[in-house]
Amino acid sequence: MSRGGPQAVFFDVGNTLVYPYPSVSHVCEEILRDAGYTRDLDAIESLMPLVDQYYEDRYRDDDAFWTSEEETSGVWVGMYSLLCRRLGIEDRAEELAMAVYDAFGSAGRWRAWDDVRPAFERLRDRGVPVGVISNWDRRLPGLLDGLGFADVVQVVISSAEVGLRKPDPRIFELACARLGVDAARSVHVGDHVYADVLGARAAGLAPVLIDRPGLTPTQTGVPMIRTLDDLDRVLDERG
Repeated sequence: MSRGGPQAVFFDVGNTLVYPYPSVSHVCEEILRDAGYTRDLDAIESLMPLVDQYYEDRYRDDDAFWTSEEETSGVWVGMYSLLCRRLGIEDRAEELAMAVYDAFGSAGRWRAWDDVRPAFERLRDRGVPVGVISNWDRRLPGLLDGLGFADVVQVVISSAEVGLRKPDPRIFELACARLGVDAARSVHVGDHVYADVLGARAAGLAPVLIDRPGLTPTQTGVPMIRTLDDLDRVLDERG
């Protein structure tokens, strides 16, 4: 990024801006209970690593599912169907899994970290537009509006909407085009090395890796932050 500060800053969503509320396990427990299946929360939480592994295996096999609304929902239904079956619920597993997927289309099932809106407002005060680029389904714009970001986010790009997914550089290029900014003068903040760092670099944006839990090994040459409170410092250092 050349001197003079960024023309725009783009952000990933999951693990960067928002988190499930109160947790994925709590939402699953509630939906199952409302459907007449009482299951212990600890039992559900014990199965979450298996559910996460289902996703990771599918993602490594072919991450192109993020470019299709139907395929994206199919992966999530597969994840939570597995959960239901491991909890002894066979006959309604897919129906309940779809109910979980539907639930996470609501802004009420998510919360933004406390540092998000202040960071967006500081960027606005600097005259720097904010965009979102995420591997997500078509519900993303409504979700962000429901979380109260309509006035501070200028463009929202979801992979299922545009048929492109990170790390394909074209999704970053599209976001820059929609804001009318130069990729080489723009920054992308995300939590995933493969999707966010490699994708942003391939498109010419400057990547910033956010590691909220503090678990990622230091990546050579990639600025790392724990919270968005640190983003101003990184932007100032890059010039």
